[in-house]
Amino acid sequence: MFRSIAIATAISGTLDILFAIGLTLAFGREVPTMLRFVASGPFPGAIGMGTAGAVLGLGVHYALMAIMATGLVLLVRWRPELIQTPLRTGLAYGIITYFIMNWLVVPLRFHSPLPPKATSVATQLFAHIALVGIPMAFVSAHYLGQRSK
Repeated sequence: MFRSIAIATAISGTLDILFAIGLTLAFGREVPTMLRFVASGPFPGAIGMGTAGAVLGLGVHYALMAIMATGLVLLVRWRPELIQTPLRTGLAYGIITYFIMNWLVVPLRFHSPLPPKATSVATQLFAHIALVGIPMAFVSAHYLGQRSK
């Protein structure tokens, strides 16, 4: 179980942060600023922490990925039939994580308006489905599926 969580966190966390870095650069923004913003969710003072705040942001990002991976692994352990359809499971889980993060967590923490802008919906749905949910589901199916055999 823990290996599945660790590998899913590493893969999805890396894919997602690389996508976030690409978007940040495409919009002409600075990567350390984006990472400090991520850290400012649980640590509001991180915005003014320079490099340490950016490193903290990377840690917060991977901690969030670990929480998402743990949630999926627990779901798959509770409903083992989900292992049989990792693409569908990952798609659904990506949508669920998108709504939790972008319609609940972010608006509550940063008081951002709802609904999000269309560009944000498109990029965030892509990231949560293709870079988070689907890879996590395939990793979970691989490691937890071996356990059930």
